[in-house]
Amino acid sequence: MTGASPQNGSPRPRAANRPRAAKAAGKPRARHTGLSTAAILGFSAALITLVLDQASKLYTLFVYDLPVKEPAEIGPFINLIVVWNRGISYGLFQQNSELGRWALVAISILASICLGIWIRRTTAKLLATSLGLIVGGAIGNAIDRMAYGAVFDFIQFHVGSWSWYVFNVADAAIVAGVAGLLYDSFVLEGRRAKS
Repeated sequence: MTGASPQNGSPRPRAANRPRAAKAAGKPRARHTGLSTAAILGFSAALITLVLDQASKLYTLFVYDLPVKEPAEIGPFINLIVVWNRGISYGLFQQNSELGRWALVAISILASICLGIWIRRTTAKLLATSLGLIVGGAIGNAIDRMAYGAVFDFIQFHVGSWSWYVFNVADAAIVAGVAGLLYDSFVLEGRRAKS
């Protein structure tokens, strides 16, 4: 007698007739759905930063022609001037050799890859966005080093005779990203640990 239980002879429901939901009840199925919301925010921040950085540099150099028009006063505290930075942020670690130039390019690319993996793995939105800002800025400045041999900085913030360092969109994004990382580490990480 097919489909009958040997104990009482009553028909046993076939596996095909059992509802699938009943089989999966109590056990959520692990399913890979792609990027998390945090990762999408992080990679979007990197892409937007990179596009804004490169667009502003290309426009300022080749359309506005800043090397001919400098200094250009934008407001009471901001001028546009041309500075070719062969180091990293704030002009640190100036590199005047080809080896130094390509070493900085390699470090930027390696750091961007590592931070990209971190973005992919985190679920914290501010953390991912902050990392994305740093990645976009690092890649933007690495492109400058590859194309021109130095990073094109052109925004000068000043108050009277006091002048802050000359920077670009990539630098501003990196500073904002580091600030976001610090806030996430010292404030939000503690809140996540308690919840």
